[in-house]
Amino acid sequence: MTMNWPRLLSRKRLGTDQAPSHSAARTDFQRDFDRIVFSSAFRRMQDKTQVFPLSKIDYVRTRLTHSLESSSVGRSLGTLVGEPLIARHELRDYAASDFGDIVAAACLAHDIGNPPFGHSGEDAIRHWARTGAYGRPRVAALRGSPLEDFLSFEGNAQGFRVLTRLQNRDNAGGLQLTCATLAAFSKYPRESWVGGSRFDGASARKQGFCAEDRAAFEEVAEAVGLLRRHDVHAVWRRHPLAFLVEAADDICYHVIDIEDGFRLGRLSFAEARDLFWPLVAQPGREEQRLARIGGEREKVEFLRAKVINNVIQQVVRCFLDVEPDLLVGRFDQPLLDIIPAAAAMQELIAVADARIYCAPEVVEIETAGFQVIGDLLERFIEAIDDIAEHGAGATPRSRMMSRLVPEQFVGPGGRPSPDLYARLLRLTDFVAGMTDSYAVSLYKKLTGIALPGG
Repeated sequence: MTMNWPRLLSRKRLGTDQAPSHSAARTDFQRDFDRIVFSSAFRRMQDKTQVFPLSKIDYVRTRLTHSLESSSVGRSLGTLVGEPLIARHELRDYAASDFGDIVAAACLAHDIGNPPFGHSGEDAIRHWARTGAYGRPRVAALRGSPLEDFLSFEGNAQGFRVLTRLQNRDNAGGLQLTCATLAAFSKYPRESWVGGSRFDGASARKQGFCAEDRAAFEEVAEAVGLLRRHDVHAVWRRHPLAFLVEAADDICYHVIDIEDGFRLGRLSFAEARDLFWPLVAQPGREEQRLARIGGEREKVEFLRAKVINNVIQQVVRCFLDVEPDLLVGRFDQPLLDIIPAAAAMQELIAVADARIYCAPEVVEIETAGFQVIGDLLERFIEAIDDIAEHGAGATPRSRMMSRLVPEQFVGPGGRPSPDLYARLLRLTDFVAGMTDSYAVSLYKKLTGIALPGG
């Protein structure tokens, strides 16, 4: 079996029978990009951690700026592979820009499901599900994928919920993006629990959708023709363009975290230069240009741009080389692992791990984030379960607490669902959607550390 590009580039929109647009001036894939940009979940990423939580320095990148930069790189990657693929497969109904727009939109949304405090926020939700006084016994009462959805909470799966359910929640299919964009967004096309089965490859390392969203993902997979890997469990081969989404994300955070580390004084100019130099395509020619640049910051920005451009070109060549294997599901590893500059890119990761991600201001706030997220989840699930079980007989404290949760995360009329899994999902939807600042502010108010107007 094989995937084919006309189907992989499906313009079908999830949740609607709306006919595809025939406008060349504003295509369906450009509309996807616009819908994501104007969503409230996308705006909230301006106050969500990339590396440095709650930074007071406006230069430091947030999830929003990282997503914009990844989208820019993704557009280049998609467009550059689009032209040769159109010629290779005689795709007369598509333009190279369609490939670029799909990857750009998917990159724009790739972190939209991340909770407060970056990846430590994901760890905090998993920790709560395993150890919380109220959380653990409730999560433990679940089975299969509903159980693993919390024990292995994943921002990528939450992102699929945001795009297809939580944004524009009155619409079937949420934002109603094209299936091509949603499939390219889904780096991990599998459910959270796959029994005793083991699947190799990068695409099976994590889950990409919750049990509640399985039907929606199955509709996407069917529309674009993803290859199924199991007869019972929901697990598929990746959409080929998802490899470019992954590469754009990896390029941006591997390279740009070094630049941020330099700007924050974690790395000297000489260290940043020496890390970037092996990744410059033509160092002999660029050495003279670098010498003409006056400031160290400007030199690092110049090198960063050259590195990104060179790695983009290498990724494009590798993608085109392995594209036949992608279509039949034989290739399943990050493209950055097979480019000529793979070793130099790995060095960037090693230095960032040792010198940047463990910076005191990062560790201190991320550690506090565990307390903030865990406590919010504990307090709210106790209150919402009290109302679900006792109705009007719930304690006054529970009734007041529930008023702090928007109705969409409790239930119609403030009545929680009788289904435990649904209640837990709505609660994690609420907390995962918070910005860093809002989570801290709400935590302070609930614990009496800070009072409104105080």
